[in-house]
Amino acid sequence: MITLRQFTVARVGLGRAGNSLPTAALLDFRLAHARARDAVHSPFDVQSLLLDVRHLGLETVAVESVVHDRTEYLRRPDRGRRLRAASLGSLEAQAADYNLAFVIADGLSPVAVVRHAAPVLKLVSGELLRKGWSIAPVVVVKGGRVAIGDEIGAALGARLVVVLIGERPGLSSPDSLGIYITWNPIPGRTDAERNCISNVRPDGLSCEAAAFKLLFVAREARRLKLTGVRLKDDTARLLGT
Repeated sequence: MITLRQFTVARVGLGRAGNSLPTAALLDFRLAHARARDAVHSPFDVQSLLLDVRHLGLETVAVESVVHDRTEYLRRPDRGRRLRAASLGSLEAQAADYNLAFVIADGLSPVAVVRHAAPVLKLVSGELLRKGWSIAPVVVVKGGRVAIGDEIGAALGARLVVVLIGERPGLSSPDSLGIYITWNPIPGRTDAERNCISNVRPDGLSCEAAAFKLLFVAREARRLKLTGVRLKDDTARLLGT
């Protein structure tokens, strides 16, 4: 008999032992919960990530939000959307007429960023450079939320900003990367003005598939001069799926 567990990693069809779960299923749940918590609180190895990005031939710059520590980051999302004054000044000093700026932020899963951000960048940046796109130095942010990309993009003078950030860990996905694309980034943009590519991880959307989607959205954003609800991801049709 075919069971639902053949088609999903979700916790379905676990069975029961009296009024509770079987011991194995309960222990597996507790392990998954611990991994999710660990992902949220794992340290963000900025220097290692900077090195990985530089190996791709891209310039980098490290900045920080106004968050003081991880506890404040979790309790005050608003503070993760703003840069420290010194960080903002360093970016403004590098401003130019860039087509695109990549921002890498720890988000709620630094683990996801360290594992998947550089592989996605490798697949995307080379193609964009071959097409003549001017790319700003890659900005790595400690204590960043999605919207901090708006301030960064505006400071650098970029027409399009792409934020790669660790997503909220789930019980089956502690290392999921999210990608947010915003045309004409300025502080105050809403989520309706962004496109999102979610669940980038080995058991979700592969880095190759995410890169394909990102290149499509970036090209369409540049052509239409917009992102968000008015820009539809049509990659499924292009792939014939």
